[in-house]
Amino acid sequence: MKFNSLIIKSICVTMLIVGCKNSDTNKVIVPNNDIHFVLSDTGQDKYYDNEGNEINKPIKTDDYYGQDAQFTSIASAYKDNKNGTVTDLNTGLMWQKTPDFNRHNFYEAFDYVDDLEIGGYTDWRMPTIKELYSLLNSNGELFPQDLNASKPYLNTDYFDFEYDKRMPFAGQYWSSTKYVKGPLQNIKMEGAFGFNFADGHIKAYETGLYYNGDTGVRDPGCFVRAVRGKENVYGINVFINNDDGTVTDNATGLMWQQVDDGDTYNWKDALKNAKNSKLAGYNDWRLPNTKELQSIVDYDKKTIPAINEAFFKCTNNDSWFWTSTTQGDFKYTACYIAFGKAYSKDNSDAKDYYDWHGAGAQRSDPKSGNVEDYLMESINAADSIRIKNYVRLVRNVK
Repeated sequence: MKFNSLIIKSICVTMLIVGCKNSDTNKVIVPNNDIHFVLSDTGQDKYYDNEGNEINKPIKTDDYYGQDAQFTSIASAYKDNKNGTVTDLNTGLMWQKTPDFNRHNFYEAFDYVDDLEIGGYTDWRMPTIKELYSLLNSNGELFPQDLNASKPYLNTDYFDFEYDKRMPFAGQYWSSTKYVKGPLQNIKMEGAFGFNFADGHIKAYETGLYYNGDTGVRDPGCFVRAVRGKENVYGINVFINNDDGTVTDNATGLMWQQVDDGDTYNWKDALKNAKNSKLAGYNDWRLPNTKELQSIVDYDKKTIPAINEAFFKCTNNDSWFWTSTTQGDFKYTACYIAFGKAYSKDNSDAKDYYDWHGAGAQRSDPKSGNVEDYLMESINAADSIRIKNYVRLVRNVK
């Protein structure tokens, strides 16, 4: 690994080891050597083709080699404390086992959590979006007409979950992470990120305010699952520029491609591009799974792209990056992370797209075909469809 005199200076932009000032937030970063950012596996254990058919495990010369199930990391591990709490044995975070299953306004959710006493603990808080996403189990699947056959994107052996029977797809849970890169939708509203454990997506939801602070935005609210544990630990990256086109995150043990190649690919070709790469002399590159790619999103940065530009470059700021993870509800699609604006429009008849879900959202796109093949009539928000997305390679270093 190569080092130079600029590394320590650049590390302070991201990691909590020195009293550096974050130029984007103008806040002093407090020293903290207790970096503990364990990325557990997504749990996806089956292989799929472009059409969503389950296939046998591919070998390296096969198409579809390198998808999520091909590579397993640290398995999720939980302990039911038998007092209304569940401890994640990988992250050390303690979670509320059973939510109240009521929808809360974003700002009122903080009051709800502040008043909680569970298991004798009163120091509950709202999770960040990276903490909340750590609970993802990618084997979820929603059947709106048969909820008994549905599986949320959550380990229900440990966590209680209920579908909204009126809107089974609406299983959104708040995080504490506000969307700071600009207004959302065509009404210029303020958003805060949440994860939908019913359909397996991240997006920014209505806080009840416009971006300028005015009230009056429609405010359906989201559910809350509280957490306790040290703040500003999980989700903090420790980036090192290796000076060979790669960046290592010492917090997760992952090495990343520093600059994408500027091309877009369908999902099968993205997998192929990864397995054939010899970047920096390594031959074990792969597409990141959805948890891995979400781990390098910069949610605090106020500008797009949603990535730390002291270490990474997106050749196009308006960029979506493929993951190796098939989306459970529609297995002909795969998950992507939007590092640029996450576009949607009012309905399928509308003409104009807006930043609807926020840079840092996790959505899904068809793995192959033509955009017109997937256009559906909808009276609700209709996501932009691209099919060809960018690639940022990853490999394990420890």
